[in-house]
Amino acid sequence: MKSTKLLSTLWLHIGALLFAFNTVWAQFKTQPSLGHRSAKLLTVNGLQFKDLNKNGKLDKYEDWRLSNEVRINDLVSQMTIEEKIGFMIISTTRLKGDQAFQANATRGEITSDFNEEDLVQPNNMFTRKPLPTPMMSAAGTTKGVMNFHLRHFILRANTSAKIMADWANNLQALCETSRLGIPAIVASNPRNHVTIDASVGLSVGTTVFSKWPGELGMAAMRDLKLTREFAEIAAQEWSAVGLRKGYMYMADLATEPRWQRAEGTFGEDADLSANMIREIVLGFQGTKLGKNSVAMTTKHFPGGGPQVDGQDSHFDWGKFAHYPGGMFEYHLKPFKAAIEAGTSSIMPYYSAPKDKNMEAVGFSYNKAIINDLLRKKLGFKGIINSDTGPIDMMPWGVENLTIIERYQKAIDAGVDIFSGGADPAILLETVKKGLVKEERINESISRLLKEKFELGLFENPYVDTEAAAKIVGNAEFQKKGDLALRKSIVLLRNDSKLLPLKAQTTARRTKVYFETYYNNGRTPNPVTVYKPTSTHPTIEFVATKEEADAVLLWLIPSGGSLFSSAGKPIELSLSKNKIDVAHVNELIKSKPTIVAINYTSPWVINELDIDNTKTVLATFGTTPDALIDIISGTFKPTGKMPFSTPISEQAVVENKSDVPGHLENKGYALFKFGDGLSY
Repeated sequence: MKSTKLLSTLWLHIGALLFAFNTVWAQFKTQPSLGHRSAKLLTVNGLQFKDLNKNGKLDKYEDWRLSNEVRINDLVSQMTIEEKIGFMIISTTRLKGDQAFQANATRGEITSDFNEEDLVQPNNMFTRKPLPTPMMSAAGTTKGVMNFHLRHFILRANTSAKIMADWANNLQALCETSRLGIPAIVASNPRNHVTIDASVGLSVGTTVFSKWPGELGMAAMRDLKLTREFAEIAAQEWSAVGLRKGYMYMADLATEPRWQRAEGTFGEDADLSANMIREIVLGFQGTKLGKNSVAMTTKHFPGGGPQVDGQDSHFDWGKFAHYPGGMFEYHLKPFKAAIEAGTSSIMPYYSAPKDKNMEAVGFSYNKAIINDLLRKKLGFKGIINSDTGPIDMMPWGVENLTIIERYQKAIDAGVDIFSGGADPAILLETVKKGLVKEERINESISRLLKEKFELGLFENPYVDTEAAAKIVGNAEFQKKGDLALRKSIVLLRNDSKLLPLKAQTTARRTKVYFETYYNNGRTPNPVTVYKPTSTHPTIEFVATKEEADAVLLWLIPSGGSLFSSAGKPIELSLSKNKIDVAHVNELIKSKPTIVAINYTSPWVINELDIDNTKTVLATFGTTPDALIDIISGTFKPTGKMPFSTPISEQAVVENKSDVPGHLENKGYALFKFGDGLSY
């Protein structure tokens, strides 16, 4: 008894000493730069602090000297239940003139002003089917911030760096006027890659940011150092315009060749994808989140690749994932790498597992997947961010539950923040009815606040708009991007040693007819003849194949946008993906031909005149100039295939969706994972 009392006294003294030490140590922290508009500054012991709640005194959450844990606890204690629930919604936000997700809208000029219109949609934005109840997917900005207490936003607009930066500052200034002055965090889908399917929700497409290969091309480089440099460069660009959170990257594996989201992955191999994800997270975030970081949202747990028949779970005809090869654990490897690297957030996919050992509900509702596997077994302590619309639009496996019951089940599974809607009313009702305890809500709020405090947003959420215009897409950054664009190209065949193309003689350059074939459904002629304005030292580009010594034919197959899916069987043959095979074979027979194929999916190319197709290149989102540098030998090819390509449609049908191509049965692949030649 005596020893227990002594021990208790000792712990009290130790606690007091630690508190005193932390108090003293806090005095030595360096004064940070405080960005503010309407909030007044408080001066305490010669140091300055922002009076975010306008009460004229220094609250703990305003005191940058204190630990994040102390600040978070104080702020959570001051937030109303309405403010907390608004904090658990991340919605599309729109600039004035921005018509994201608005059907049949005429494109107008985008400005840095707020878009004050609510966007209420009667139909599912993906399937285009009527919703049981119309859904508000975007709120007018002022209403969203001040009435709904929203502080998490997804920016989908594609505009100039200055407009984005000005708008971000306007948004933060509005947030600063609110009761507690809590800043916003703005997320985006990828903005730095050459991509074919730039559908809203997948990628922003070609932007003012530095241009790099598509994600498959990044993997094809097999250059982890350059991958890290890419992420560090992109983080600088994003931070400069006020984008502090990425809805990216995909740790999913492209093991099912028909799945139409392969373009956004790093390929089929778990180890390569894990290495890529690790460098991406460390490049964007640093070894820990800080004032220069962009927080990552790694998606789509536990891996969206193994879809039944390749159909995507945005749609009810593609709601199921399955594991016929028993390789569920294989798909976790990239997520484990992301967790080890410190990814801030993880997004579950819509899919429901078609497996007798798992509850057949969407992964956002699946407690065994989120709580037991992701939280407990894998040790993830960050934010669980639902994908867009599992409550209203993709409630796979819980269709018979009410909206309130869906929120209850998802929160119980472990979701911290919901994407897709902008009106928090039903989520608020769920809590007020006692179906979710406020203590559980506080857990999510604490995780969400932790990200904001670590990013330094409470001290300074504002950006330098003039600097943003100089940083984004600058020449030094693009020089690195240009190197990556070249390193991403894979030489698959050079049987006749046609490459590299050399001058015919010292007096005569090789004449090349360069045709790009891309049927996007919007232009009457899919053929573009490329004739550079600058003179190439060894190649002369000509207007017709008849006058050429060699043909460079760049095929860009397209299965259409993911969101144009109608549930029909997915085929990968070139003729089924908007390529006129007869036209291609005629070109191949006419002259020595270099066939370059842009792979957004593992296309089946057995319709080509294979006997005469002796020179083949693979691209994954690059530029004509990069391709010319490869065929001319200005840059020697170094890329390696990020996935295997099936030899036939029969091989596609017989594939096991969770098994990477290089582990499929012998004879599956025409080109294998890792294939790639050089000169």
